[in-house]
Amino acid sequence: MEESATRRKRINRLKKMILGGVMMAVLIPVTASIILSVRAHQLSDRIRQQEAVIQELEDENKNLAGAFLTETIEESEREALQEEQDAGTPAAGEEEEGQKKIYLTFDDGPSSNTDEILDILKAYDVKATFFVVGKTDEASKKAYRRIVEEGHTLGMHSYSHSYADIYDSEEDFQTDMKKLQEYLYELTGVWPRFYRFPGGSSNTVSNIDMQKLADWLTDQGVTYFDWNVASGDAVSRELPAETLLANCLAGIRNQQSCVVLMHDAANKDTTVEALPEIISEIRLQEDAVFLPITDDTVPVQHTIKAQTEESN
Repeated sequence: MEESATRRKRINRLKKMILGGVMMAVLIPVTASIILSVRAHQLSDRIRQQEAVIQELEDENKNLAGAFLTETIEESEREALQEEQDAGTPAAGEEEEGQKKIYLTFDDGPSSNTDEILDILKAYDVKATFFVVGKTDEASKKAYRRIVEEGHTLGMHSYSHSYADIYDSEEDFQTDMKKLQEYLYELTGVWPRFYRFPGGSSNTVSNIDMQKLADWLTDQGVTYFDWNVASGDAVSRELPAETLLANCLAGIRNQQSCVVLMHDAANKDTTVEALPEIISEIRLQEDAVFLPITDDTVPVQHTIKAQTEESN
């Protein structure tokens, strides 16, 4: 009897070992498959994020390619423009021939970063241009007023910044622009005369011919500005401050009139971090001067200028 019981125990142990082995043989590949599936999903997400970043950079580069065309100005036109500038007194100081003119521009504000940007500009005695959107909270109202009071240029970047709305029809665009223009005038007493199209004038989102919108702005006494130097902070992920600095310095290297694109947004902290270094490094160039956009500034325009040059 004892021998029979011992034998049954051995058999049961053997069965358990076999069952355990079978379970391990099943669980290991299943677990490995789950882990690989999770990692593949994570990798797929990263790839989609990178593709989105690449697409934004490609769009930005296309805009820059168009912008560089605006720098080809006939010598006679350049001399005439210089005479006009010499005859007046720009808001941020006299412009002299041979100077590298740097126009720092900030889109999308006001934001929680606006005051810090203004503090930095004040500390470095730099005037800039803010292409703002429509916001009605008290902090934003104070920011609009502070921009004007401290000598910066207050520009428009649409009231809603909703591409689907403002680019749906000419009437929608006009209504949006007028709403922002009148709102800013009521708050600050300044009638804004400068505009930056959301996405730039060379955007491919608009359902309307951008030439028609540009012509309408001209009829309203409004000049639109694109950019020919991009900090790179427009991409969805936040770039390091060092990268933004390098992009700005590379962008201004071979140009005398530089309209620099940056963003005033809550998720653009590295733009604020990079700003003091951007100003300091550019000031090391003896011929560089920071200016706000004024009526004397030669516009940097992507699409419209390119079309004009091709037709000549």
